Amino acid sequence: MLEAFLASTIAMATPILLAALGELIVERSGVLNIGIEGAMLAGAFFGLTATWFSGSLALGLLASCAAAVAFNALLAVLAVNLAVNQVVAGTAIDILALGLTGVFYRRFFGLTGSAFTITPMRTIALGPLARIPLIGTALFDQSALVYLAFALVPSIAFVISHTRYGLELRAAGERPEAADALGLGVYRLRWQALMIAGVLSGLAGAFLTLTYTNTFIEGISAGRGYVALSVVIVGRWNAWGVAAASLLFGAAMALQFGLQAVGTAVPYQFFLALPYVLTIVVLAFMGGQADAPSALGSPYLRS
Repeated sequence: MLEAFLASTIAMATPILLAALGELIVERSGVLNIGIEGAMLAGAFFGLTATWFSGSLALGLLASCAAAVAFNALLAVLAVNLAVNQVVAGTAIDILALGLTGVFYRRFFGLTGSAFTITPMRTIALGPLARIPLIGTALFDQSALVYLAFALVPSIAFVISHTRYGLELRAAGERPEAADALGLGVYRLRWQALMIAGVLSGLAGAFLTLTYTNTFIEGISAGRGYVALSVVIVGRWNAWGVAAASLLFGAAMALQFGLQAVGTAVPYQFFLALPYVLTIVVLAFMGGQADAPSALGSPYLRS
C-alpha cells in the first residue's frame, strides 16, 4: 500500500509541477496567468486527439504544446500588449478552453467518447534503481514526462537565480518601468515567459491523457491549473519550494483516491474535496507571508 501511495503521489504531483514551473516563470515576469487551467485542458484534449488520429505519441506531445502555446499567445496579446486585466483575461481563456474542448470532443467522439482511448506512454525503468524496495517503482519506473518534470526543477531554479536571463525576468516582474528604461524589453520577456509556460502547461495536459488516463473526459484538468497557481504561492516563487508544494498536493490527491478505495460510510464527495480544502488551508496560513513580485498582476503600458 505504501508503494502504491508513493507511486500515486508522484503521478498526481507531475502535472501540477509542470504547470506550476511554467507559472513560476510567468509570475516572475510580472504576469498572473489565470489561464493556466485552460491551457492545460487544451493540451490534454488536442494531444490525445492528435495521437488518436495519427497513432504517434510524439505528434500528440507536439499538439499538446502547440495548443497550450496558442492559448497563452492569446493571453499575451490581451494581458501584455493590450494591458487587459489579467484576471479577467485568464478567466476568459479558461472558459474558452472548456467550451472548445467540449464542442470538439462531442463532435469527434460523441457524448460518451467510449472509443477515444490510446496506448499510453511506456514507463522507463532506471535499471537497479527501479528494484529498490518501496521506493523503486514509485521513483525510478516512471514515464519520461515524470523524469522531465523533476529534472526541470534544478534547471529552472538555476536559470532564475543565477543567469542574466533570470535577472532580466525578475526585473520585469519587480520594476518593469526601470527594466524598460534599461532596454531589457518587458513585452518581449513577458511573451517569452508565457510561451515557455505554454509548453509546460501543454506537457502537463499531455501527462493527464497520454500517460495517466489514456483517454479524455470533459474538464479532465479538474482544477489542477488553479492548484498550480496556489503551489507557486506556497512555494514562495522558488522552484524548489514549488516542487515540495507539488508533492504535498500530489500526496493529498493520492490520499483521496486511497481513502475512496478503502470503502467507508463517508460520502465520496468529501474525499474529492480534500486536495482543494488543503489548498485553501495552506494558502490561509502561508499566502499572506509570501513575497510576490512587486508588479505581479499589474498591467504595464510602455510610456
